[in-house]
Amino acid sequence: MVREHIDTIDSLLARYVAGTLPAPARVLVEAHLQLKPQARIKVRNLEAMAGLELIEIEPEPLDDRDAMWAAVMASDAQDRAVPVEPDETRIFPKALYDFVGFDAGDVPWRTRLPGFKEYDLGEIDGCHVNLFWIKPGRTVPAHTHEGSELSLVLEGAFSDARGHYGRGDISVADDSVDHRPRADTGQPCIGFAVMDAPLKLTGSFRQLIGDIIG
Repeated sequence: MVREHIDTIDSLLARYVAGTLPAPARVLVEAHLQLKPQARIKVRNLEAMAGLELIEIEPEPLDDRDAMWAAVMASDAQDRAVPVEPDETRIFPKALYDFVGFDAGDVPWRTRLPGFKEYDLGEIDGCHVNLFWIKPGRTVPAHTHEGSELSLVLEGAFSDARGHYGRGDISVADDSVDHRPRADTGQPCIGFAVMDAPLKLTGSFRQLIGDIIG
C-alpha cells in the first residue's frame, strides 16, 4: 500500500511484519489483531520466517555503530501484536481508539448518501482514511478501486460477491475487485477504511441511481 501493492490478507500481514505499512494501515492491522486474537498466530509465524531469513543473510560491517544504536533508541517503533484485553465498554479496539481519540458513539458523522454516513479523517501518511456507517440492509453503490482499499469491520457486518465480513474482519480490495457491499440486516455496519487511491463507481446508470437513492 502506497509503496507496495496489497491484494490479500497475507500480503497485508507480511507488510505489517516487515514494518513497511503506512501508519493508518498499521493501525488497522493492530485493531484487527486485537479483535481477532487468533490472527496473531499467523503474525508470529511470519515473524519467525523473517527471523530465519535474517539469520541466513551475510552480515555487513556498520559504518557508524554508535550512530546506528542512537537512531534505534530514538525511534518511535512500537511492539507489534501485543495482546490487549478487550474493553467491553467500547466498540473501537484500543489501537483505533488511540488513533482517532474517541469511540463509535462520539463520531461526528456526515451523511453522504441515504443510509450511508462517513467521518473523513483526511490524508494521513499517503492514505485517505475514514470511518463509515451503513444502515442495516443498505447497499453501497457498485465500485472498483484505482489502488488498494482496506476495510475493517468494527460493528455489524457486510457481504459482497467475495464473502461475508463481520466484526474484526478485513476486506482487501484493489482494481481487480468490482463489488457492491451490502450491510446485514439487524444493526448498522461500522467500519474503518484506508485507501491509497480513489474508488471508481461502476455498474449501470439505473443500478447506480437505485443504490444512491437507497
